[in-house]
Amino acid sequence: MTEPDISPELIAAHGLSPDEYQEILRIINREPTFTELGIFSAMWNEHCSYKSSKKWLRTLPTEGPQVICGPGENAGIVDIGDGQALVFKMESHNHPSYIEPYQGAATGVGGILRDVFTMGARPIAAMNALSFGETSHPKTKSLVNGVVAGVGGYGNCFGVPTVGGEVRFHAAYNGNCLVNAFAAGLADADKIFYSAASGVGMPVVYLGAKTGRDGVGGATMASAEFDDTIEEKRPTVQVGDPFTEKRLMEACQELMLTGAVISIQDMGAAGLTCSAVEMGDKGNLGVRLRLEDVPVREENMTAYEMMLSESQERMLMVLDPAKEAEAKAVFVKWDLDFAIVGETIDEDRFLIELNGEVKADLPLKTLAGSAPEYDRPWVPTPAAPEMDPVPQVDPIDALTALIASPNYAHKAWVYEQYDQQVMGDTVVAPGAGSGVTRIHGTNKAVAFTSDVTPRYVRANPVEGGKQAVAEAYRNLTAKGALPLATTDNMNFGNPEKPEIMGQFVGAIQGIGAACIALDMPIVSGNVSLYNETDGEPILPTPTIGAVGLIADLDNLIDGQPRAGHVALLVGETAGHLGQSALLAEVFNREDGDAPTVDLAAEKRNGSFIRDQAQWIDACTDLADGGLALAAFELAEAAGVGVTLDASDIETLFGEDQARYLIACSFDKAEALMTAASQAGVTIQSVGKFGGSTVRFGTSEAPLEDLSASYRGVYAEAFG
Repeated sequence: MTEPDISPELIAAHGLSPDEYQEILRIINREPTFTELGIFSAMWNEHCSYKSSKKWLRTLPTEGPQVICGPGENAGIVDIGDGQALVFKMESHNHPSYIEPYQGAATGVGGILRDVFTMGARPIAAMNALSFGETSHPKTKSLVNGVVAGVGGYGNCFGVPTVGGEVRFHAAYNGNCLVNAFAAGLADADKIFYSAASGVGMPVVYLGAKTGRDGVGGATMASAEFDDTIEEKRPTVQVGDPFTEKRLMEACQELMLTGAVISIQDMGAAGLTCSAVEMGDKGNLGVRLRLEDVPVREENMTAYEMMLSESQERMLMVLDPAKEAEAKAVFVKWDLDFAIVGETIDEDRFLIELNGEVKADLPLKTLAGSAPEYDRPWVPTPAAPEMDPVPQVDPIDALTALIASPNYAHKAWVYEQYDQQVMGDTVVAPGAGSGVTRIHGTNKAVAFTSDVTPRYVRANPVEGGKQAVAEAYRNLTAKGALPLATTDNMNFGNPEKPEIMGQFVGAIQGIGAACIALDMPIVSGNVSLYNETDGEPILPTPTIGAVGLIADLDNLIDGQPRAGHVALLVGETAGHLGQSALLAEVFNREDGDAPTVDLAAEKRNGSFIRDQAQWIDACTDLADGGLALAAFELAEAAGVGVTLDASDIETLFGEDQARYLIACSFDKAEALMTAASQAGVTIQSVGKFGGSTVRFGTSEAPLEDLSASYRGVYAEAFG
């Protein structure tokens, strides 16, 4: 097959700028082959190289006594005691999910699961954070149905419980939905596998499914804006097979017990190219690949196609040659491909051969460590103008509007399509602020949550970044979990626009400050840029995934309010309505500033909740919708009415931070009041639970009617 000539059009189609191409010419001192151009394109695109974000990601806190492995590996790892480690990460599959919703979402789940079990962990929990356009947009219903089915279709078949997540709708996502997938796994702290190759002349082994043409160029596509040619990008979306992935995981777990694995790397974005380069780069070795030995499922595949294919359910491994037969037997048993496709070499070379012909011969280090790094121009987001006055409205009418919005309606229609109980260790299923999973065979558990409020980030990236971490901290705390660490998924528009880059920089600054203050270092993550369609960016959406530890399930806070329980509010209320859910859903306004996040108050109030867990029957943090929505959600889940004393919308719907709502008996309330006084924590009684109505001040409505509205939104909109 004749390879195309290298032309300016071909270079641009590979996502490389003229300056980047000139740098390639300088590095190799000749024109690249077509395969080499594809390899540079794959390794130097935004999705793989983080060339616009590296400068700022380095400023994030990544260390702590609980951290075993920070960013740079397939996933991050934290110590959870007793010789056990939690391996976790969140990653985006945004562009593929917009083009092909089912497979885009499904392979997003598959990819994040491989990131976890590649390190020797068995996945125990999954989450997803989804952002869609307006429900009235012609594509939204099919996107929602396709993405939700894809997430469930892959995770359910693989056999991992989905324990949490979030779903939002906003016009800014009309042309670019977001699918952020999270997975966590359990490993022995002394049996973790890394990706750095070691030893010269060691066999490089291809494991798993065969290579096809699906996903060729997917990483480059994920690093580009969308336009009206979007449908032409459909062939760059990968196709997943969860049953093959399940076998791949079991085979890898069995193989790891043999001692044959020197290093192992998932084949994710940019497939064989990225996995081989990363293994060689981290081990300071070169790699030679013989592509005729790569298992393929399609005829006449070129070197270019094999190197850039993103076919799923594949791994690359450096193997102890003394254990080759033992290792191969494991994969034959699981009916998976096992092929030695190359070896490590002591030169700084990435040498690709096909049937004896050299298709690429490049200095390996330049593909990874020397990828372009940009200090993009950025401008700080200007301060939000002063907010116009907010008129008083009937508070029950305001609540009714909130719970009739898909942003705040009950989301069981979504998460009931996911298996929540497989493996039998789910303690708190989706629907709460955090999901909780028992560590099998123990009384210990881990809690999981994900959060961000994109309106806040757009208005004030620094405070919005802080708030995303702070809300994740509160979600974990409200279940009695000690927050341990975070993973971030930074979804933004075009970084070449200084105002977009300013959003990114501000959010990183806020996230970093909150992670330090709340002792929740970032141990893994993902950056997804160019989330724009026809020049219109998404809302800046730095999703924060976080994990927490419940050392003893006796300390879990997971009760429900009962008739006669007191409603206690922890934290200061000033009545902040800027960028609030009330403004957006009731008044169709998105003005004012984001709420200020007092990180010292967050830590103090969170510590108080965890320290006083024995007095707390039920607890939730206050976030979107403030006190009113938090009280309604607690009451509705328990099927009991609630009365709040306040009637003004500032007190009821203000979104001040560092606050929790507690339900408990009168005796326990007294104990909490005393403890709060001693701890310097603000606490007050704001109402009570009981009856069959929701009453705010003098306004009320039957709980049954509100509940019917709250639970019917999704089936009506998407069913």
